[in-house]
Amino acid sequence: MNKIYVVGIGPGAYEKMTIEACETLKNCDVIIGYTVYVDLVKDHFPGKTFLTTPMRKEKERCVMAFEEAKKGKVVSMICSGDAGVYGMSGLMLEIGEEYPEVEVECVPGVTAAIGGAVAAMNGAAFLCYVTPAEHLALPNVEDTKQGIIASKIAAHA
Repeated sequence: MNKIYVVGIGPGAYEKMTIEACETLKNCDVIIGYTVYVDLVKDHFPGKTFLTTPMRKEKERCVMAFEEAKKGKVVSMICSGDAGVYGMSGLMLEIGEEYPEVEVECVPGVTAAIGGAVAAMNGAAFLCYVTPAEHLALPNVEDTKQGIIASKIAAHA
């Protein structure tokens, strides 16, 4: 089966993962992700093949997942939070256009934005969300302006 699941593992603790995310990881052959995220789940899924790349190697990580799936393995690409909210889904679907024989399914997780809302309710003065785009390239002037506007809006909220 040539299939990849893009799995959001939530805010980091195994106990905070969704049941669907846990079942998906339990039933796959290979788990691929950023080294830190794989280290968070490794002990809970023995017997799996684990493949990692460091930060800023997102494209290479995605290609690695598709190459493993082409071998007939069921692959789970993990990311923190929700795979569709600042996660790996967009990049995986984009690269997936080059691998039409591989099916991609997204498994949602608990988004980190919920954690930010809780932090704000408990008095956090400033929140900053980093997206994969910031890891793939430096922000341009417009990105910076938008970040400043978002900070001002958050300050008045």
